Amino acid sequence: MNNFQSHQNTLATVAVKSLKLTKFIASSTLAFGAMVSFGNAPAQAFQIFFGEDLNNSPFVPLSSTPNASTAESDFLSNLVGIGTEDFEGFAANTTDPLNLVFPGSTGNLTATLSGGNGSVSSVPVGSTNGFGRYATSGTNFWQVAAGGSNNFQVDFSTEIAAFGFYGIDIGDFGGQLVVELSNGTTQQFTVPNTGGSFGSTDGSVIFFGLVAEDASEVFTSFEFLTTTGQGDVFAFDDFTIADIQQIQSPSPVPAPEPASILGLLAVGAVGAGSKLKRK
Repeated sequence: MNNFQSHQNTLATVAVKSLKLTKFIASSTLAFGAMVSFGNAPAQAFQIFFGEDLNNSPFVPLSSTPNASTAESDFLSNLVGIGTEDFEGFAANTTDPLNLVFPGSTGNLTATLSGGNGSVSSVPVGSTNGFGRYATSGTNFWQVAAGGSNNFQVDFSTEIAAFGFYGIDIGDFGGQLVVELSNGTTQQFTVPNTGGSFGSTDGSVIFFGLVAEDASEVFTSFEFLTTTGQGDVFAFDDFTIADIQQIQSPSPVPAPEPASILGLLAVGAVGAGSKLKRK
């Protein structure tokens, strides 16, 4: 092979390596762009809190509810200035609409509970109504038969960003609870209560709560959608809210600047090109 042919082969080799390097840089840039887009994607909407303590007695209430209580504590740890409606201010057998109050919330927020054909019930502490339903604080609770015509909702006086509640005797006859948030658009969440059969989980207690993660997720209405199963009746107590100003959010960690990474890739490309040129 003469010197001219050898020189041509060397140039061809350098050209191929340069093309491969260019393709690598382009691929790396696209991959980094994908990572940046993924890293900036919004977090899953709402933090969900749930705990359930099973019972199997229609006559004896649970003396403690460690799972539900832990879920409530975790829920409350995300909030300040909370307000709770415990139904103690209503006389037994009061029906809807109920004007709910949440003392302790900013501005002492209020709400209206309507629909469901339910009523406020009352039983002494340490007992049930004979069917597994009782209060989680005090003596009063809201009771409603399950079924589409018995769905009910709570409409708030202003936008809120957190809502939690206790449910008692839910699902002992296979009933399922779904909640729906509304503020122009609606979003549903299925409460994962245990589905019992013919009273197998009488007197069980759940806590369910959710907290919005940013201002775009606030809501003005919270609807309880109940299914009957084998013919269920649900009890609720201790509705807790907070407004948008009361969410504690950690400061976001800034994402790396794409321009900086691309600059490093460009510097690397120049260095690699210089090395190939010397070779």
